[in-house]
Amino acid sequence: MHDIVRLCLGLAVPCAVFLPLERLFELHHQKVLRRQAAVDVGYYFINGLLLSTLLSAPLSLVVRAAHHLLSADFYFTMAAMPVWLRFVLALVVGEVGYYWAHRLSHEIPFLWRFHAVHHSAREMDFLVSSRAHPVDLVFSRLFTLVPIYVLGIANPLSKSGNVLVLLVLVVSANWSYLIHANVRWRLGVLESLITSPAFHHWHHTRTGKINHNYSTMLPWMDRIFGTYHLPRGEWPEAYGITATMPDTLPEQLIYPLFPQPALAATPGFPDLPSFGEPEGRAVQKQVLL
Repeated sequence: MHDIVRLCLGLAVPCAVFLPLERLFELHHQKVLRRQAAVDVGYYFINGLLLSTLLSAPLSLVVRAAHHLLSADFYFTMAAMPVWLRFVLALVVGEVGYYWAHRLSHEIPFLWRFHAVHHSAREMDFLVSSRAHPVDLVFSRLFTLVPIYVLGIANPLSKSGNVLVLLVLVVSANWSYLIHANVRWRLGVLESLITSPAFHHWHHTRTGKINHNYSTMLPWMDRIFGTYHLPRGEWPEAYGITATMPDTLPEQLIYPLFPQPALAATPGFPDLPSFGEPEGRAVQKQVLL
């Protein structure tokens, strides 16, 4: 019951902030209770209740293994850093991990099956941030947290270390609400330093350069790795995927567990054949290079 109350309060805050903002600065005219909004709320509660349980075992194993490989002096040195510096390092290191988890989720067909659930939203608003299959979310969260713990930036056995990671996750989650929001905001010169709604909306475009803009907060990660795309004065015309995703939450949870020909195609090239066909293998080689 405590977790349900916590999650309700955690959802009430972004609702109170973004529902008015999306009416005042709306990019696309759409209903407040758009299609699939209830499904996204369902994902919010399911992932909020399951995620810590699903992550605890693999995180513990990785951290224990790392502590056997790296010296105690290394961890003492990291722990002696000022909290603000460790927080900045945690943001950057976590973003690098998330970038590659996100990119792999687009470039590996099996992972795309699960990540496609997030991309299946045909209307964008802040709640789309919550639309994530638990398998997809666990994968990306592991890539985010493991480097932070392994490098000793945060210690899972200390209270301050857990608070530091929690702060990073809270900042990232709330920024994710913003970049998914149905608002016509651009950040000017700041867009080279921090992601904007326009930056992430282009990641959700239904056609064109979907294999771009993987960062949550730091767009210069995409510049470094060659996946940056943000045309001036333009917004995507349509969102979603070309495959047909089931409408209900239970069906969406089960859907990626079985091979789906429509989801097997490279997400960056949605109209091309699947990897199971000869042409698809050529496309796969092109994408993975």
